[in-house]
Amino acid sequence: MSSETPLLDTIPSPAALRDLDTNQLRQLADELRTETVSAVSVTGGHLGAGLGVVELTVALHYVFETPDDRLIWDVGHQCYPHKILTERRDRIRTLRQGGGLSGFTKRAESTYDPFGAAHSSTSISAGLGMAVARDLKGEQNRVVCVIGDGAMSAGMAYEAMNNAGAMGSRLVVILNDNDMSIAPPVGAMSAYLSRLISSRTYQSLRHVMKDLSEKFPRPLKNAARRAEEYARGMVTGGTLFEELGFFYVGPVDGHNLDHLLPVLTNVRDAEHGPILVHAITQKGKGYPPAEQAADKYHGVSKFDVITGAQAKPKPNAPAYTKVFAQALVAEAQKDDKIVAVTAAMPAGTGLNLFQDALPDRCFDVGIAEQHAVTFAAGLACEGFKPFTAIYSTFLQRAYDQVVHDVAIQSLPVRFAIDRAGLVGADGCTHAGSYDIGFLGMLPGFVLMAAADEAELVHMVATAAAIDDRPSAFRYPRGEGVGIDLPTVGVPLEIGKGRVLREGTKVALLSYGTRLTEALDAADELAARGLSTTVADARFAKPLDCELVRRLAREHEVMITIEEGSVGGFGAFVLHDLAHAGLLDAGLKIRPMVLPDIFIDQDKPEKQYELARLTARDIVATVLAALGWDTRAVRA
Repeated sequence: MSSETPLLDTIPSPAALRDLDTNQLRQLADELRTETVSAVSVTGGHLGAGLGVVELTVALHYVFETPDDRLIWDVGHQCYPHKILTERRDRIRTLRQGGGLSGFTKRAESTYDPFGAAHSSTSISAGLGMAVARDLKGEQNRVVCVIGDGAMSAGMAYEAMNNAGAMGSRLVVILNDNDMSIAPPVGAMSAYLSRLISSRTYQSLRHVMKDLSEKFPRPLKNAARRAEEYARGMVTGGTLFEELGFFYVGPVDGHNLDHLLPVLTNVRDAEHGPILVHAITQKGKGYPPAEQAADKYHGVSKFDVITGAQAKPKPNAPAYTKVFAQALVAEAQKDDKIVAVTAAMPAGTGLNLFQDALPDRCFDVGIAEQHAVTFAAGLACEGFKPFTAIYSTFLQRAYDQVVHDVAIQSLPVRFAIDRAGLVGADGCTHAGSYDIGFLGMLPGFVLMAAADEAELVHMVATAAAIDDRPSAFRYPRGEGVGIDLPTVGVPLEIGKGRVLREGTKVALLSYGTRLTEALDAADELAARGLSTTVADARFAKPLDCELVRRLAREHEVMITIEEGSVGGFGAFVLHDLAHAGLLDAGLKIRPMVLPDIFIDQDKPEKQYELARLTARDIVATVLAALGWDTRAVRA
């Protein structure tokens, strides 16, 4: 190998990595970090988290026999270095692009991704399932879960740890602590203790003493066990994890390979129970712009590697998220009962603006959507007006709480559902496809969808005015359509839509931001001699039955259009028309919804073309309903 050949170029797979000398791993880590920065500068994506685990990634693949040993990355934000090392380097510059690599781990993509993850706090549960399956099959492979300190704020992680501790299966959990939120600073003494405590000699001695203590009277036996655990806890921390049944090792410097390798080797060779290794890392490590602004470099657009400047085109209109946040602040400044709740996404939901303006009335509960919903329900019980801002995809995690703690009790919790519809580069795991259906089936809910940013302002005001039942309003990721915003939001009449254009032959009934496409489709239909009505439903529940039935009676063709799955708004319309007897009167009705597939990452406009929810598709649907030739439209 030439001295000028990058070491990374000689590592097509982890098997080749394990052929290196340990003194070569530092160079490999440096090259891996450079390659990660270079790739993400081209594609955009999650940067800071991946840079923080470069050394840990190298060490894990060096010590463990992946893919036979299962390596599970929680959330997956930090998996780019892992992908580079696991036979995907040649495609790394397709990250988050149409037809390219996913921005998260994905089982269908590689045998090195044993579990797909894009929502947090699932790794320990999945890992325990794999460990138990291994034991049932009589196999000997290891299972390793890497979970961040943020993901450890979710209850699911502790449920899994409690179960794992009780079962005693061999399982390694790496706690990647990049916020210094749990551990004291690490150093040479900490590294020495971690290496000593994780050693087979220490663990064997511990089990000998455990066996010996079984011969003691119960009070003395319990005292001996607790004395040993708390003695280690006083020196190294980790008493909480010990109480959950894990053998705690750490904290260890997650960027120091001389510290990581012996500890990981020791836990790899351990013969007993679940072990937690506490590694301290730094987000953005090794790339100064990301080190200095970890929050801004968590998720990035394309950027200049030298300066760190991100290529963000000037928006043509304000983002829906910002419009929501500003409207909510305006309402809250008029009403001191309005409070805001977010589950670890203050910037993503725009509530950082609310935090700045009204810090005492904004609550970030961590990655804990279930708690967020019931916490908001408690606030509502005491007369407050909670707005719970959660992405559609994340609200799925709290559905039981939405049903039992909000809907059944008819508590006026307001759900601001961001990222409704298709979301582009984050792909199917983050798409907001199902909230219309899963909220629409709940009695008493008011459901709204904003057709544009001005409507969103009015829907914030509407939700603020609803005091007797739960409500939700959905809006997409990205920019609005560019219309003037109202000075103040005005509450809408509950359950009433609006007609924007009157026609006689075709009715287009839109729910949400496909309204712009419906208007464009109406222009095309008019050019073909088809007089078209365009209506904005505004509400899926309560449905504007009067409007729906009028459209059905007065038009030959009726199309419903929504950015949601089957079983949503279109289903509600069909249900009403069936009971009104209007489906038997020759009406040609066609619901347009997201297709019954998971749509992978791509540009949003490409995704909606695949979903057949564009103006051209609306025209083709109308023509097909009339029996006309659609080939020219589809071409």
